[in-house]
Amino acid sequence: MKKIFFVLIFTLGFLSCTKNFEDANRNHYLISDEELDQDFNRLGSPFQSLMSNLFGHQIEEDLCHDNWVRHLGTPTPFVGGVNNTTYYIRWNVFWNRIYGRVMSPAAQVIKQADEGGYDVFSAWAKLMQVLGASKLTAYHGPIIYSNYGVSGQANMYDKESDLYNSFFADLDAIQAVFAANTDYKGLTKFDASYNGDIKMWIKLINSERLRLAMRLSKVDPALAKTQGEKALSDPGGLISSNSENFNVSLYGAKLPMNVICFEWGDTRMGAAMESFLVGLKDNRVASYFEPAADNTLYPDHPDWPYKGVHSGAFLDAKDQRLTYSTVSEGFKSVTSRRFFTYSEVSLLKAEAALRGWAGAGDAKTNYEEGVKASFADWGAGGVDAYLADNTSTPLDYVDPKDDRNNWTSRSDITVAWDDADSDERKLEKIITQKWINNFTNSLEAWVDHRRTGYPKLPYNTKNDSNADWGVIPMDDFLRRMPFINNERNNNPDGVADATTKLGGPDEIGTHLWWDTGGPNF
Repeated sequence: MKKIFFVLIFTLGFLSCTKNFEDANRNHYLISDEELDQDFNRLGSPFQSLMSNLFGHQIEEDLCHDNWVRHLGTPTPFVGGVNNTTYYIRWNVFWNRIYGRVMSPAAQVIKQADEGGYDVFSAWAKLMQVLGASKLTAYHGPIIYSNYGVSGQANMYDKESDLYNSFFADLDAIQAVFAANTDYKGLTKFDASYNGDIKMWIKLINSERLRLAMRLSKVDPALAKTQGEKALSDPGGLISSNSENFNVSLYGAKLPMNVICFEWGDTRMGAAMESFLVGLKDNRVASYFEPAADNTLYPDHPDWPYKGVHSGAFLDAKDQRLTYSTVSEGFKSVTSRRFFTYSEVSLLKAEAALRGWAGAGDAKTNYEEGVKASFADWGAGGVDAYLADNTSTPLDYVDPKDDRNNWTSRSDITVAWDDADSDERKLEKIITQKWINNFTNSLEAWVDHRRTGYPKLPYNTKNDSNADWGVIPMDDFLRRMPFINNERNNNPDGVADATTKLGGPDEIGTHLWWDTGGPNF
């Protein structure tokens, strides 16, 4: 009897232990499948990475369009001084970031969300693809989008006219889902930008539609007007205050510009920023940059103690220009970076008004509102005096270390709006202010510069372009990035087809579809 009782107790004990055997033996430091499915974790967890990778780092931004639009200049003569900044391509990797870290993981979210019936998450992931792909096409022109992930066609590129039609159609579909789910709270836990507020994401969609429509204003004015007016008239509205800016969280990481500037010493204020900000007496300069460490560098403007490095310059040694202005120390404490601001929306509306788009309002009102919003967003004072200034103009540039880099300003723009100006002159003022405001988001400034020719930036003094990647004339600018070598080597048929859709050789001097080179009006 005792023996039977012992066996029974042992058996019951064993069963009670093994009942939780799976839980007891799993690694509690890893997330289980069940936990992934709780509170939308499986669908929502990728969005931190998706949004972070809408931007690049040194070789995708700083040594590309940050320099090409003259926001920043490198003091470092990388690869013997022959590199992207001097129009010889050494680094071309944004493609890998967008496809590997945005398009692919977003596609996985879309698949899982569609299977589970979570249409808001699916639409949100699709929006990430539109935001990423619309940036990537601004680098290369044709890219793989409508065929992405399609069996048997995945390597075929879209021509740019088809791409923009796809973007607009996808924005329509995304917006329809969001408009039907404005009270949905499932995104909140994963949304560091808008705290899951669907109404704010609708405002971003409308603002992005307006941005993309304006890209097409010269190459396809009818489509641009249709899509622009659609954005302007949508009841969901546009980004309408600085509190509604679309800022992407750094999620505890450092702003890449800080690392490049303060830890590596590889970037400094751009010479054109010195020319425009100092010449126009623009108080935003103190929010962007620190005074130069050497007070002998700026004898022509001693009351404005800033010095920039010319982009595409002759550089002998990095140490020569480390005392030029760094970016502002304030950037060390930022927790997010700007993707789309109210100032940009206002300036887009100013251009839309010049072009006669319904619902755009008054060009002067929008222009001045855009400048005021930018000053407020960047914490700068004196905006009223700035907007009234009709005499200050950009400065000529002197490089104390090498006079081969000196240049005379191509721009004589002033700030004050003048209704008597031509539309061309008014557009130059609008785009110049967009260029200034879009510091830290220079891709949009690069798009505007190629599309309109504004601001009137200085040319490279050192131009190493050649037959390897294409020749840029001394009085012109790099127009695009070539297709990446991995695609050239592993997808030659796709690249060959993409080149025919590009409408010119796969070179850095070939204009993108919307970069017509023609008049703005």
